[in-house]
Parts: sequence; C-alpha cells; structure tokens
Amino acid sequence: MKTLMTLAFALFATTVVAEGSHSGDHGDAGMSMGTITKVDTQWNRLTIDHGPLDNLDMEAMTMVFEVADPEMLEGLSEGQEVAFTADRVKGKLTVTEIMAE
Repeated sequence: MKTLMTLAFALFATTVVAEGSHSGDHGDAGMSMGTITKVDTQWNRLTIDHGPLDNLDMEAMTMVFEVADPEMLEGLSEGQEVAFTADRVKGKLTVTEIMAE
C-alpha cells in the first residue's frame, strides 16, 4: 500500500510540474536551455548544445538525445533555441519535453 501511495504521489507531482512548465518559468520546471545543432528524423534524435542538466548531474556540452515521441521533431530546426527536459528512458538519454523559444 505504501508503494502504491508513493507511486500515486510521484505521478501527481510529475503532472503538476509538467503543467506548470508552460508558464514560461523554465527554472522551476527543471528545464534546461540549449541550441539545436542537428535534427535527425530518420533515427528520431536531436543534437543539442546545452547548458547544465541538473537532474542528470551533467555539465554543459553538446549531446545527441533520443526523443520520447517522433512528433516532437516537427517544426524544430538547426540553430533554434529551445527549453527542454531530458531524462534516462530505458537507459537512453531522452528528451521528454521541448519548447521552442
């Protein structure tokens, strides 16, 4: 029962953060800033030159990320500034949310 309650709280907290992230205050939502350097629609990947990823304990660098949903790539282009959230999904660094600036 305790595990179920913990899971329910985690889902609720995730939903609240995700909904709050649309307010434009990226810092509170755990989003990072970056510039897209490559869009790879064949492999559903983005290369992003980004600032620190605090949730992954990573410094600023340029990295290739999977995207959680291929539709996330629509409308994105090289040189575009974005706010994004990345996490480990099935062992791969994955963009789970992205917003063009």
